[in-house]
Amino acid sequence: MRNLDKIFNPKSVAIIGASSKEKTVGFGLVKNILAGLPAQADKEMRQVFFINPNQIEILGEKTFGKISDIKDDVDLAVVAIPASDVSQVISECCDKKVGGIIIISSGFSEMGQIGKERQEYILEKVKNAGIPMLGPNCLGIIRTENKLNASFAPVTPNAGNVAFVSQSGALLDIIIDGMDKLGVSVAISYGNEADISLTDLLEWLAEDKATKVIALYVEAIKDGHKFMEVARKITKLKPIVAIKAGKFESAKNVVKSHTGSLAGDYQTYKAVFKQVGIIEADSVEELTDIVKILSWQPTCLNSFAIVTNGGGCGVMAADYCKVQGINLAKLSKETIDKISGFAEMSPNWSKSNPADIIGDALPNRYKVAVETILSQKNVGGIMVIQTPQIMTDPMENAKIIVEAKKLFPEKPIVCFFLGGKMSKEAIDFLEENHIPNYSDLKRGIVAIKSLIK
Repeated sequence: MRNLDKIFNPKSVAIIGASSKEKTVGFGLVKNILAGLPAQADKEMRQVFFINPNQIEILGEKTFGKISDIKDDVDLAVVAIPASDVSQVISECCDKKVGGIIIISSGFSEMGQIGKERQEYILEKVKNAGIPMLGPNCLGIIRTENKLNASFAPVTPNAGNVAFVSQSGALLDIIIDGMDKLGVSVAISYGNEADISLTDLLEWLAEDKATKVIALYVEAIKDGHKFMEVARKITKLKPIVAIKAGKFESAKNVVKSHTGSLAGDYQTYKAVFKQVGIIEADSVEELTDIVKILSWQPTCLNSFAIVTNGGGCGVMAADYCKVQGINLAKLSKETIDKISGFAEMSPNWSKSNPADIIGDALPNRYKVAVETILSQKNVGGIMVIQTPQIMTDPMENAKIIVEAKKLFPEKPIVCFFLGGKMSKEAIDFLEENHIPNYSDLKRGIVAIKSLIK
């Protein structure tokens, strides 16, 4: 396993190509790296150096002409300058003996022979110097645990337990921009993968205590055998969810021009993912659906129950469960009798799984049905469906579900508060308490499948 501590936990960071000009990569890097240092005490914990020979200061911070002008040690150098100037700067970084390098700049192996030669040159330099290098042609990294944002991402995500690793910087931007409730432990864009590989990053994430779930966007994998060996070990400890892009022949040239990698045969990737225990997602939405449920809920046995106030939705959910191979538990006589014995339960409730407690269900019916069914030993988890009726009380239903989670923390609870604005506040409350809600039955049930042991 490679030592990447100077990249992910630097005590000093130099931004080479820092700028005060708004709407530039150099300015984005400056703003993001400073945002992690809100207090003077933090500034003393992590030194920041801006390098730009054409400016005296940037946002009140002194600038340097080149990295050799800095007297202090530099753990991490982030390079965002034209590709034609990168080789010289990397030589200077090697002479300075920096701890790690991130190259944001594009214009390397993804851009033809000249770019390929540039990449080979800088790779030889860092290899000889023993300095780990991420990129080139990447967005950078974010690590929320230590407030490090060495990227030009437009937002800094909230802290969480999901690591997002992407060959594409733009895809990473899209994902973390929508993760305000879920939260992120680490976000990594690795671009052309010249030195630090996807496998190196996975090995580091396997040891990262802040990371519970790993999500990948992959266009190509360079060392398939090493990747399989490492991924197989990690999926026994932490789930990995992946999107494979460039599945078809028509996309291969796009992939090559994007990161300089060859896409490879999709069926091979599909087989490899299945063999090593990686959960494959077909879209960004499906990836985030699955990641959310894995982040917030425990795994369980393949035995679920459905509680609903809409019979049709219960039938549809049961159909989707069948398609996904999710088993529905048979409700015991004891469970049925206890629910039926509740004075305010409709005598017309289904007395089966799905448990349809009828459209006029008030929160007390949900409470009795959900808690009684969860107490049945062979029920591994529960899906709670709410359709909007005039008597429905979404917020009270949400509070009941949050309390049920406290009573049964070892069993996943997944909600489907369907409809629109009537349930928005309740859904926010559920997700603030790490109860996932899905607005579409099929999407949520596909995600639930990932919880099954």
